[in-house]
This record gives sequence, C-alpha cells and structure tokens, in this order.
Amino acid sequence: MSIWFVSRHAGAVEWARQQGLMVDHLVSHLDPEQVQPGDTVVGSLPVHLAAVVCDRGARYMHLEMDVPQAMRGRELSAEEMAACNARLNQYNVEKEAGDAQQ
Repeated sequence: MSIWFVSRHAGAVEWARQQGLMVDHLVSHLDPEQVQPGDTVVGSLPVHLAAVVCDRGARYMHLEMDVPQAMRGRELSAEEMAACNARLNQYNVEKEAGDAQQ
C-alpha cells in the first residue's frame, strides 16, 4: 500500500511535510492506472479522476481550504494554506451508471 501526494504547488508539498504526511509517491500529475487497491491518494483531483481512484479500491483524501476571494488564482505558501484552514477529508467518489452524453 502506497501513499500518493498529487500536487504541482510547492506550498502544498511543504504544507504536507509540515503535517507529517509520509508520502511514497510525490507526483504533479496522477496516472490513475498506477494506483493499486489499498493505496491512498491525497490531493485536489478532478472528480472524474477521484472516481477512478476510488473505483480501483484506493482511498481518496481531498486537500481542502477556505480560500478568500482575494487570495485565489495565485500560489499559496504552506503558512497561507494553514491560515486558510487547509485540511484533508476522505471522499468516496462514484460515477453513476449510464451515459449522460448527448
């Protein structure tokens, strides 16, 4: 079982380190086909990728923050992330059966 941390942001990587998060794979882009049952994936994935992770039998921990509008659209430091109540919450994301395309 491996822990994947998915981020392209230096502040998020530093925040995870400060939280004591032990990571086996630090990647800026996740290939969900590499994720194995029992793995944990941490990050802010698009919902369709989070669903694939969960479907593969892995746990998905979403990195959430309460970012005020004035701070959006720029890189945040680990300290700024902490001030924005950065936290990890587990989600089980499941794609509904059927084709919604039209």
